[in-house]
Amino acid sequence: MCGIAGIVYKDKKLHNIGEGITNMLEAIQHRGPDSAGFAIYGGLNLNNEFLFNIQVNNENVIPKIQNLINTKSHIKKGEVIHSVNNSLIYQCIIELKDYSKLNPLIREINAFNNVIVLNASQSFEMIKDIGAVEKIAMHYNTKHKRGTHAIGHTRFSTESNVDIYHAHPFQTYILKDITVVHNGQITNYWKIRDKLERQGHTFETNNDTECLVHYIANKLHKGYSLEESLEKSIKDLDGPFSYIIGTKNGIGIAKDRLGLRPGVIAENDNIFAIASEEVSLQKVANTKYIEKISPGDVRVYEI
Repeated sequence: MCGIAGIVYKDKKLHNIGEGITNMLEAIQHRGPDSAGFAIYGGLNLNNEFLFNIQVNNENVIPKIQNLINTKSHIKKGEVIHSVNNSLIYQCIIELKDYSKLNPLIREINAFNNVIVLNASQSFEMIKDIGAVEKIAMHYNTKHKRGTHAIGHTRFSTESNVDIYHAHPFQTYILKDITVVHNGQITNYWKIRDKLERQGHTFETNNDTECLVHYIANKLHKGYSLEESLEKSIKDLDGPFSYIIGTKNGIGIAKDRLGLRPGVIAENDNIFAIASEEVSLQKVANTKYIEKISPGDVRVYEI
């Protein structure tokens, strides 16, 4: 059992969306005490640059990472923003004009001992950590983040490690700025993963959520719309699941054919919001009129 949430402001303007998505996740904290995370879109708008969050075991490795990056591109800014469980989160902005070079660079950085790139983004800021939403929100100042739309997650671990990297959202670098938060299990995970690997996808974990984000990115890369990609996932994926995809232009949710994982929607003139439970929607909208997402249904809102 995990909690998922997403919100879009329809006017495309920047709002205090960090406060909204944080409150939504705090309301469903009971669904996942292990870790939590956010992808907040719109407040970060980089051109030929990427915001990296890199987890390292000590400060001594940071100059080595900087030297590597500067041989491939250019660091414009870098600093340690947080420490957790004897590790540090090093954040930097990297100038990189050729997107095809991003994934190879990430792999080289990950080759350092006890170093892992948590994310690299242009249009969104990813924040995720172990522990409760309230603690994470305080450490990373999420309630003051501005944006146009966001997705979030509270995790109850049913597979893989409880650490920052395995916290949701998950990201893929097949396309820019695609993220996912997920509640459930993909029971034909290995079948789907095998097909994707045959098409050139490389997986970093055995977590089925990573498979989801690769699947959707693969469909988008082939020219399908977000709605079409979600609809195909309903047909191709087995198991109990509901998940939210975030893109630069909006969010979408898909629910398994048997309806075994919850999902509800609230919408008005200003926002479109989705979550696992109504109590989450109540933090951002009047829930007099809410809609339950039907089994096998998908919903998309793009701005």
